[in-house]
Parts: sequence; structure tokens; C-alpha cells
Amino acid sequence: MDTLNVILQVILVITSLLMILLVLMHKGKGGGLSDMFGGGVSTGVGSSGVAERNLNRLTISFALVWVLTVVLLGLVQKVS
Repeated sequence: MDTLNVILQVILVITSLLMILLVLMHKGKGGGLSDMFGGGVSTGVGSSGVAERNLNRLTISFALVWVLTVVLLGLVQKVS
């Protein structure tokens, strides 16, 4: 049980950090951190195409993994 708990906690930390990064990479509605990384330049080009959709898919995928990890950690804590 301890090994499973450690593995789930590592997965939780990694997915949490990746979620923060992915959310900050999203295109902002008006300024903010997304413009610091070139979001303002690509606004005129119209980058709401494939890259934004792939970023949305990645964010949703990591969010699902994060939620699943939190639920599994809760179940492991309840059992032990």
C-alpha cells in the first residue's frame, strides 16, 4: 500500500505542475501571462486553430488524470 501511495502522490505532483503550465499557456482574452509568451503576436494571425484545440485536449486529459489520481489517493487513504 505504501508503494502505491507514493506512486500516486508523485503522479499527483507531476500532473499538478503540468496543469498549471497548460492553463497558463492558454490564449487569454485580454493580456496577462499568455501575452508574455507571444500570445499578442499570434492574435492577429488567428491561432485558434489546431494548436489551441490540441492544447485544450491536453489540458482536459491531464485534468482527468489529476481527478482520477485524487480519487484513488482518497480510496487508498480510506482503506489503510
